[in-house]
Amino acid sequence: MAFSPTLEIFELSNGTLQMKVSNWGATITSLLVPDSKGNMADVVLGFDSLEPYINGSSPYFGCIVGRVANRIKEGKFTLDGNHYSLPINNPPNSLHGGEKGFDKVVWEVVEQKSGDEPSITFKYYSQDGEQGYPGDLIVSAKYTLVGKTTLRLDMEAVPQNKATPVNLAQHTYWNLAGHNSGDILGHHVQILSSHITPVDEYTVPTGEIMPVEGSPFDLRDEKKIGSVISQVPGGYDVNYVLDCGEEKSGLKHAAKVKDPLSSRVLNIWTSAPGVQFYTGNYVNGVVGKGGYVYQKHAGLCLETQGFPNAINQPNFPSVVVKPGEKYNHSMLFEFSVEQQL
Repeated sequence: MAFSPTLEIFELSNGTLQMKVSNWGATITSLLVPDSKGNMADVVLGFDSLEPYINGSSPYFGCIVGRVANRIKEGKFTLDGNHYSLPINNPPNSLHGGEKGFDKVVWEVVEQKSGDEPSITFKYYSQDGEQGYPGDLIVSAKYTLVGKTTLRLDMEAVPQNKATPVNLAQHTYWNLAGHNSGDILGHHVQILSSHITPVDEYTVPTGEIMPVEGSPFDLRDEKKIGSVISQVPGGYDVNYVLDCGEEKSGLKHAAKVKDPLSSRVLNIWTSAPGVQFYTGNYVNGVVGKGGYVYQKHAGLCLETQGFPNAINQPNFPSVVVKPGEKYNHSMLFEFSVEQQL
């Protein structure tokens, strides 16, 4: 490949939303969103420059993770009779593609469009054996500002010569009050799911699919995070099995987050079967934008995805993509304001 990359931060703006995104990890570094009074705030955690992302200071702020998001048990799987071993970067498991996943590489910018619906398309060529995964894989991610207040992400991956597991996720940490406003315990969250995939002591799904009914994981009705998080040891970090409910643009409604102070609301729609709800439990003293220090629960993640460790769980939806097939994963991040009564 003759591609010689330059690290850059690109801007997309449609007059309402203003977004910055880098070709390092296809990472959203900033997203300015208006509140009920029209005041703009940056609602994603991150850094002012690319250096902290590159030097490993970032706990996956804003990036696209892959080849396989989330955890693969003990970094091992078998596919088509072959045994594969991946880097153990979250002992005893492999997490988010390994030591150098798609969040830690330079993507090529293959298209940029301005106008009413500005967009940018990134492409990455993942080689056979990279981080232990089989086969060459061509991956693309397109961010588009659609309408006035919606960000759309379309991810694709095409295996070239071998079957391979693929499970891409967008790993932005959201704080709708503003990245520098403290914790998200005052946010309200709703997740359109009646089941989770419970995990073992190493945060790997047991294979069970468990109803949320009667548990602190039941977020089908909107709940204030601070009112329920103490019932979940360590905080939320679990995959929800999405129900087939309301749809928009062919995508199912996954979650709704609301910040009562600013009245900002985020609705997420997806084509993926699951969503990882993570409350920033391991964030601890990360110096972010403007020198602001992010502490525990400074942001929340809603990573729509295939189920974690699906490659080793035959009862989970398959994440294997074969040559001649295409992996598709689309998301809508729809912002609005909701006045308090």
